[in-house]
Amino acid sequence: MEPEPTKLDNERSVGMAQVIPSGTNMDLTQDILDSLNVAQASEDNKKNLDDLGGTDGLAARMGLNLKTGLSDAQVDASRERYGANVFPEKPMKSFLTLFVESFNDTTLIILIIAAFVSLIVGSYEDPEKGWIEGLAILIAVFLVSIVTATNDYQKEKQFRDLEKNSEALERCTIIRSGETLRVNPDLLVVGDVVSLKSGDGIPADGILFEGSGVKCNESALTGEPDDLKKDFFKDPFFLSSCEVTDTGTSGDAKVICIGIGKDSQWGKIKANLTSEAANTPLQDKLEDMVELIGKGGGGAAALTFIALIAMIWLKYDGEDPWTHVIEAFIIAVTIIVVAIPEGLPLAVTISLSYSSKQMLKEGNLIRQLQACETMGNATNICTDKTGTLTENRMTIVEGFMGGKPIDQDTFEKLTPNEVIKGDISLNFAVNSNVFLQDKDENGKAYDRPKVVGSATEGAMVLLLRKWGIDYQSLRDQFFSTSRDMQFPFNSTKKRSTVILCDYPSEKGKVKLLCKGASEVILADCTHWTDESGSAQPMTEAKRKEFLDLIDQMAGRALRTLAMAHKDYKDLNAIPANYRTDPPDSTDLVLDAIVGIIDPLRSDVKDAVRTAQGAGVMVRMVTGDNIITARAIATQCGILTGSGETLTKESYKTLKSNPAKLNALLPNVACIEGPVFRNLTPAQADLVLSRVQVMARSSPDDKYLMVTRLNGHGLPANQKEWETLHPGRNYESEKDLFLPGYKDEWKATRPNGGQVVGVTGDGTNDAPALKASDVGLSMGITGTKVAQNASDVVITDDKFSSIVRAILWGRSVYDNIRRFLQFQLTVNVVALLLVFIGSVAGFPPPLNAVMMLWVNLIMDTMGALALGTEKPTAALLIRQPYLRDAALVSKPMWRNILFQSAYQLILLLILLFEGTSMFGDVFLRGDYCQNWKLSSPDKAFNLAAVGNMDVTEQYNSIGAVDTALSGQSYYGTDGDGTTCADFYRICGAENNGECYQDNFVPSYDTNFKSDCLDNCAKTDYDYTHFTIIFNAFVWCQIFNEFNARQIKNDPNILSGIMESKMFLLVIVVTVLFQIFIVELGGDWVRTIHIDFSYWLWSILFGFGSIPVGLLMRMCPIWNEEDDEAFFGYVMPS
Repeated sequence: MEPEPTKLDNERSVGMAQVIPSGTNMDLTQDILDSLNVAQASEDNKKNLDDLGGTDGLAARMGLNLKTGLSDAQVDASRERYGANVFPEKPMKSFLTLFVESFNDTTLIILIIAAFVSLIVGSYEDPEKGWIEGLAILIAVFLVSIVTATNDYQKEKQFRDLEKNSEALERCTIIRSGETLRVNPDLLVVGDVVSLKSGDGIPADGILFEGSGVKCNESALTGEPDDLKKDFFKDPFFLSSCEVTDTGTSGDAKVICIGIGKDSQWGKIKANLTSEAANTPLQDKLEDMVELIGKGGGGAAALTFIALIAMIWLKYDGEDPWTHVIEAFIIAVTIIVVAIPEGLPLAVTISLSYSSKQMLKEGNLIRQLQACETMGNATNICTDKTGTLTENRMTIVEGFMGGKPIDQDTFEKLTPNEVIKGDISLNFAVNSNVFLQDKDENGKAYDRPKVVGSATEGAMVLLLRKWGIDYQSLRDQFFSTSRDMQFPFNSTKKRSTVILCDYPSEKGKVKLLCKGASEVILADCTHWTDESGSAQPMTEAKRKEFLDLIDQMAGRALRTLAMAHKDYKDLNAIPANYRTDPPDSTDLVLDAIVGIIDPLRSDVKDAVRTAQGAGVMVRMVTGDNIITARAIATQCGILTGSGETLTKESYKTLKSNPAKLNALLPNVACIEGPVFRNLTPAQADLVLSRVQVMARSSPDDKYLMVTRLNGHGLPANQKEWETLHPGRNYESEKDLFLPGYKDEWKATRPNGGQVVGVTGDGTNDAPALKASDVGLSMGITGTKVAQNASDVVITDDKFSSIVRAILWGRSVYDNIRRFLQFQLTVNVVALLLVFIGSVAGFPPPLNAVMMLWVNLIMDTMGALALGTEKPTAALLIRQPYLRDAALVSKPMWRNILFQSAYQLILLLILLFEGTSMFGDVFLRGDYCQNWKLSSPDKAFNLAAVGNMDVTEQYNSIGAVDTALSGQSYYGTDGDGTTCADFYRICGAENNGECYQDNFVPSYDTNFKSDCLDNCAKTDYDYTHFTIIFNAFVWCQIFNEFNARQIKNDPNILSGIMESKMFLLVIVVTVLFQIFIVELGGDWVRTIHIDFSYWLWSILFGFGSIPVGLLMRMCPIWNEEDDEAFFGYVMPS
């Protein structure tokens, strides 16, 4: 059992504002707080603060104890008085507003105009039914607008959901009732004491009361690009939504919250901001395609309209053609409706929305939607080690301590002696900013103390607790922010340092403590501490002994750290610039070397293997020494095959022999950061073809690697290059320094660079995250700066979650391709069918209302069906697509062309040969049917004389004329001969006998014009075009199954039972189609058809399935053309 933590006595002043009794009443009004927090008025704010008595006076007015923070009762009182740290959301656009805005679409405006013209003219010419088509178009436009508004509403809601999910993960460090807690910023209240570290986001407006050398970046709020210094004397004001970039020598900065939520400066600005979801690159690419296809459709529509107008003019010779002109105009608009695949951007939105929600469940919070798409095509992942590949549960297990080496078995039983309790324990406690949290936000105890901060430093304070030493008491006793200096970890010097300017045990003495990379610290040591605590000279033999110990631990995949100190007699003995440049690089005394184990995550080996199998080069970029890094990379499978290791020492030897060096570089698997940064661009490219481990790297090294891989951020011209390399000569040295320059980089990569995903958790990782194609920050250990620079937050910090992001990214991309293949087939067939049919003299085979209906059930429903297919393991077997791969691949074009050809041939046969295939059923027209020639006692069916010659037909018609002399031919009662029969027998156009001037029934001189002209005007064969429309839709329904496979896999039913949305959409589409065919009537211009014709329509549609199977069995293109090869592609 671990001993209870013990408090060390002799607490001393913490060097901050005085402690105010917590019982004081809070008598600060909101107006007083606002006077301390006026935008762009720090001088006035400071004066008002001074009038209150500074931070001490402010704390007194709040009843705040600056050391222990607010009590629970004070928190409740503050929240009731000043509110919570939440921002009132700007209302989303209402559905009605989005609905009205949807009518800004040019196509819909054209359709509305055409509908109104059709409504007016149709009502004038046929008051009974002429208005139906115009009204039907208006209703269809109304439905399309509802779908558009719903899509826009969902898109905005998705954008807001992303923001909320991101905010829900945020945490800040506060002090309440003497406890240090991590809470969501929403829980902050006025008066809270907030502790901020470098890289933290500022959760509320506040006033600094403890900290030295603190800097903030306020560009997000004020636009000021430079970091601003914060101090007690001039500008102690912190602004929410900004970032702490440096905490100077104090380790952290403590502030009092004075402005939260809507009363903060950010809250006042946010209330007037409008946030809108930006398009992703894929959406932009698809919208460009929509525009291009739309232009082609517009051209086809114009040609069709011109052709129809010419035919109308010739046929009617300029006499009253306006009804037909309106019809021609509507046909042209229909072609535009057919041509524009407006469902494509909708499919992207649906797929991204669905995928981002599923990815959140699997540990990926999407901050930028384009990351969904891009991640699927990643060819490189540059990953950190700690917490990503490992569990981030570091434990010190062995090392050199107390003057002697200690192995893992002995370390478990170690009892700290006075030497260990001295500088070593003090270094652990004071030279760190980590703290342990034993309870969650709801007061529930953790099974294991939660480390808040660096996991490495967490291992140290956990060890102190195990030894029964209270790390916080050590900090309070020995460190004062007003006097002592704390220098956070420096990635260049590989160490963090503390300077205690008035060491309590020896009054006036100055003690420097540092910890960092073991071999780096060891190189700066001239002495070591023996078992008695005395300093002994560092001989070369002893140094080698320590180096061997470091290598042995590193070979066991332990992370090694060294602790050292240096004593000064007093402040006069320390260099004068110690406050800005600590003297921590010479004459150090080595106190300890520790080996820290951080177990690999249980799933990391499989995840790495899966990523590599998916064609992704996994590279580990770490600050560990190269032996440790190589051992861990081997354990988790990152390091594959044999490869050379290039260290600083070997590089120095090879540098004098460039030919030998260049021959080695393509075989280098492990390299040190200081070596990589000194390579030329050409040499770096050779290394990047193989290297899988970069050790002892800095964030700058990671940035150089990323920019060299993907080409982002490279100098584009001489001026930019010289800015990056001041004092260098562009002409003579441009090829000597990383990261190179744009023209040189492009010349060796005609197909574009790699698609790079980068993980990062620290503030210094932000440049690399920004330069990457997909920045992946850590949700647990990542700083706010890193998270803001990233595209995806890995909420559980696991590498396996990154692999899941690749899987979902590929799924999104393939889902869009599925829908694109489906949608283009629909549009090609519909466009050509309407164009050919109209030019051939038929009414549009798919009228405007039908096509709007198709847009609804095919675009929206198809997007739901194909845009929400779940990812399968097969996605991680194929290679990533090249950066410049076409959106429509060659196999997709093959599929589109084959399916389009089948459907178009089938539908044109139905259009031109329907009469001979189905007989009289295609010769019924409702309008003609209403014009019956009927007799009380006898009906004459002229269909019986259909095979007579012209004379016989004429005589038969004359017989009808005689028989019906004096009888009414109007009405629909009884049997009779229809105008359609006359129209068929007498002949269309002006070629039939009925059009001869001498054919005028004796009983009514208006017979010819009333009957035949009406039939000519309304010769729309409802059954004929209903079957064509039905067959067209069923072709699309079955082709939707084909579209599930975009390559040569013939199994179109693979995983079908898992695709519940797909099955639901198919069922709903079928039900809608039955409804529209059977009940559409004059509104859609459909009519009830017999069951046999339903079966024929379904059979025609089913033909798409065998056609799809046949075309996949005969691949005519190499489907690998648009894919990358495994790993890194060598520059040519």
